[in-house]
Amino acid sequence: MRWRRNALPAVLAAALSVLPPGRRNGYSHGGPTAVTDDSLSGAGGTAPAPDRPEPPSPGRPGGQGARTAAGGPDTGSDRGTPRERLRAWAELLRVSALFSVPGDALAGAAAVGRRPGRGTALAIGASLCLYEAGMALNDWADRDEDAVDRPHRPIPSGRISPAAALGAAGALTAAGLALAVRAGRPALTVATGLAATVWAYDLHLKHTKAGPAAMAAARSLDLLLGATATATGVRAPGGTSSPDNVAAAAHRGLPALPAALVLGAHTYGVTAVSRHETQGGSTGTPLAVLATTTALAAAVLRESWGEAPDRPGTTRAEADAGPVARWLDAGPLGKVTDPVRLLAIALTGAYLRTAGPPLLHAALNPSPPLTQRAVGGGIRAMIPLQAALAARAGAPVTALAVMGLVPLARSLARKVSLT
Repeated sequence: MRWRRNALPAVLAAALSVLPPGRRNGYSHGGPTAVTDDSLSGAGGTAPAPDRPEPPSPGRPGGQGARTAAGGPDTGSDRGTPRERLRAWAELLRVSALFSVPGDALAGAAAVGRRPGRGTALAIGASLCLYEAGMALNDWADRDEDAVDRPHRPIPSGRISPAAALGAAGALTAAGLALAVRAGRPALTVATGLAATVWAYDLHLKHTKAGPAAMAAARSLDLLLGATATATGVRAPGGTSSPDNVAAAAHRGLPALPAALVLGAHTYGVTAVSRHETQGGSTGTPLAVLATTTALAAAVLRESWGEAPDRPGTTRAEADAGPVARWLDAGPLGKVTDPVRLLAIALTGAYLRTAGPPLLHAALNPSPPLTQRAVGGGIRAMIPLQAALAARAGAPVTALAVMGLVPLARSLARKVSLT
């Protein structure tokens, strides 16, 4: 009996030592997996979000609790397999949100009455680089805050080092400006302002009251970048402007200013809601943004912006009649029998359908999961808004091309969350 009493603890200890580290109580190291919300997959708070994996065990390479042989924290010498590293970078850069970027330049090209060309393609490339630079810089700047509120993110979880994230932000910014150089000096001027706004927002402004305004300015500048790059080098009738004439290109980009303001106002609202996505608790902000979204949809459908005379689909007689006369002649919704006008109405409805319900749900129940879903809906709603702006400018092909990004964005969002 004495032998059994002494041997039993030894047998139990040997059995427990066989189990994987961090799994002896049925949970991973750090406790049970938290149930979070995936703002795009429709899990509705009943399943983990796709970029919020179960906290890794201490023995997993690159895991949050990884330890070296000496017992210290893992310095990142082995951050997992190539596929795991690729997944970590996809989460850091939030690649599912990339599809909301090309529509800025395309809507800008449509706003100045031009078909997308070489300059538009360069503007899209520059926008994508600067957008991803902002994503990497955002997580680098928020690494201490994310360690508390979002320990699953790539930097606090140890899957990507802070130095690598900061280096990626710098390299992507340089690449974006290099592409803007190829589009001409006017485009470089706008891209430089956009890059400065992105860095100022991530490093300081987002924690101030000026944060939403800075983010709105970045989106507006992005659309103006597409308009300027498209208009650069296009000579006005009888003009002698050179491809690098900043003043001439800026003048030709002025028709894109109303569209840029609409997109900036939408971005302001999404950013204002995102400031509550980790803690929740705000009812007034989602309601105010919902009202703003409705007002923006009405603004897109109005006929009082004043189309450019050379815009596709605008005749000289219509241009000479003036916006007020056309509005009185066609009614508040314009020429509803015009296929292009019908397309603009349908795309504006898609914008409302994408952004509105999540905002209403977040207002009724301002919990972090529903607030995050409202932010995700606002980001996804940028695509139909961009398409509606292009259709409104008389570019239905461009509008349909922008809407073609929706299924791609939705598919990737099921794997990598927007927030």
